[in-house]
Amino acid sequence: MSKLIKSAFFLTLILLSTGSCGIYKYTDARKTPTNADERIKKNMETGRGFRLNNIGKGGSSEFLFASSNPLWRATIEKLDFAPLSNVDYAGGMIITDWFNQGNSNEEVKITIRFLTNEIRSDALDVTIHKKICETNTNNCSINKIKSNLNGEIKIAILKKASQIANSDMAKKSKELGEYKMYPDMDRKQKKKK
Repeated sequence: MSKLIKSAFFLTLILLSTGSCGIYKYTDARKTPTNADERIKKNMETGRGFRLNNIGKGGSSEFLFASSNPLWRATIEKLDFAPLSNVDYAGGMIITDWFNQGNSNEEVKITIRFLTNEIRSDALDVTIHKKICETNTNNCSINKIKSNLNGEIKIAILKKASQIANSDMAKKSKELGEYKMYPDMDRKQKKKK
């Protein structure tokens, strides 16, 4: 009996000590559907689920880093008019080089910081700097500017990211097909009506 109590004590101690090691992931109940079928469908659409019909077909050696992030792809696409000086996916930053659109002595540099990977209004921080150089001298002044252009760039990137995410989702559901947890569920619901 003493051995059983010691075993139970150590098992309880191990379970309690590993509970704070990151095994449990906090989830927001407001974002998780309560219906099991909706939860399964959401997990399958976001790539968290798995299907048994792909077993034995060989794995893909495709690596998806920055190319799988719609915000990142949209930003690169929207800033294709400017030369890029720093592109750091791990640091979440894209910085253009100084550029101008004509023969003026003004140049612009755009910095985009990614605050989150989710497509939402506070996901990006757009900063624009303007450099004005006097002609025939190296005397330049650099100022951070706040204008409508900051917001316009941000909105354009968010719209494009939303379009990319929607097309990716449509492509994924076309590849995987419609997922049903219970094949007879449609018939059961029709009989209830």
